[in-house]
Amino acid sequence: MDQVLIFKTDVDCMDDVNRIAALFASTGKIRQWSFDLTDCDRILRLVSTDLHPRTIEKLLRAEGICCENMAYEL
Repeated sequence: MDQVLIFKTDVDCMDDVNRIAALFASTGKIRQWSFDLTDCDRILRLVSTDLHPRTIEKLLRAEGICCENMAYEL
């Protein structure tokens, strides 16, 4: 079953987004993702079938990007 994960980040430019795109492509478990750089929290939303939020946080932090999981309920 797909899960929607939402994160607060410090991503503020397309260079960061492009770097993250390459990172996400290598995981193979992310079906869809997007950033809202106009939001004050620079929201990352992603759809995955089998990823824990901490995995995404660690992945982005390893790239020097602050990332914090936000609660999301349907």
